[in-house]
Amino acid sequence: MENSADLDPLLEKIGDAKYVLLGEASHGTHEYYTWRAQISKRLINEKGFSFIAVEGDWPDCYKINKWIKSYKNSGENIQDVLKEFNRWPTWMWANWEIAAFANWLKDFNLNKKQEEKIGFYGLDVYSLWESMDSIVNYLQKEDPATAELAKDALNCFEPFKAKDSYASIFSTSKGDCKNEVVQLLKEVREKAHSYDSAEEAGLNAELNALVMANAEKYYKAMAGFGDDSWNVRDRHMVETLNRLMAHHHEEAKVIIWEHNTHIGDARATDMAASGLVNVGQLIREQHSKEDIVLVGFGSYSGSVMAGRNWGAPMQKMKVSEAIQDSVEHRLHKSDPENKLIIFDENQELNDAFSEKMKHRAIGVVYHPDRERGNYVPSRMSERYDAFIHLDKTTALHPLNLQPKTELTPETYPFGI
Repeated sequence: MENSADLDPLLEKIGDAKYVLLGEASHGTHEYYTWRAQISKRLINEKGFSFIAVEGDWPDCYKINKWIKSYKNSGENIQDVLKEFNRWPTWMWANWEIAAFANWLKDFNLNKKQEEKIGFYGLDVYSLWESMDSIVNYLQKEDPATAELAKDALNCFEPFKAKDSYASIFSTSKGDCKNEVVQLLKEVREKAHSYDSAEEAGLNAELNALVMANAEKYYKAMAGFGDDSWNVRDRHMVETLNRLMAHHHEEAKVIIWEHNTHIGDARATDMAASGLVNVGQLIREQHSKEDIVLVGFGSYSGSVMAGRNWGAPMQKMKVSEAIQDSVEHRLHKSDPENKLIIFDENQELNDAFSEKMKHRAIGVVYHPDRERGNYVPSRMSERYDAFIHLDKTTALHPLNLQPKTELTPETYPFGI
């Protein structure tokens, strides 16, 4: 698998599906981003997909959405927009690979009617403070009465803003901001249709309010140091996705970019034994099988952009060769080339990938010297509908690290 034409079997597998989930085995690999972009371009051009939803914060990703749709005051160039991504890990979205894809999306949208323009939205729950500021500032101009509710919610959360970690936000407090944010969400939902002074203003206000409501649940779960916060986060992402589908037309189709741990069905991993659910599982449970295609990604070796600890400076790290008997090791050993594997094509293939195998998952924090802890036991043919193995991969290119002078984002769609 070397170029876009090699994706034909995957496009055939996708068929008329409405939900295509594209994973990644790390948050810092160049080829995961560029291959997902190539798949997304073909889905938009050939199958009429409507928007892209990603594992990113709503306020920041909405800035990309505004820019690619040429909304008023959306910024001069994509680099300036992406440099506003201030939450660690900034490299996840403020990188040259996203800049290249956003430029393509803007060109695609340029002469389209408003309802035909491709959107780009964030699904995550982390942006509590940014969402608060956004909704208060907006409502003060458009809906002063509801703005007072937003201020009440903001005042409720304000004592916790200086806390130094998510887990500590509610751990020492007897307060509960639930009533304030639920009332705010109710009011915004009822009035969203009247917020028409800017494109998608109602949607933006409602989903900022939804972030506030679910962030309250998420941070309180974090304070309990249990696993509930994972489920709150993934359920929030699906709730946001469902709202976005309702916002678009009845035949809307969505491309979702998230880590494999979110898009690969949790029931085919050890996550299920811990009571964890994820986006892939929830979408499969909510929709018919033919409407959904889950695509996982992996690689055998290379390099990655990550941090040594949470909040640490990003750095390019060597990715160790995959451990013995992992999925990645087996695929490399059989033939050290890129591969596209489509499950359900024959029983022999399904059987070969139905046993539980170790499958690598690298997060934003990575320690190459602790390689054996980076694997999730998985039944691959149940976890995904297709899997893309890229044998050797390279680190992505953050915007604040200059690429070689002769390169621009458009010049490296498949690797450097």
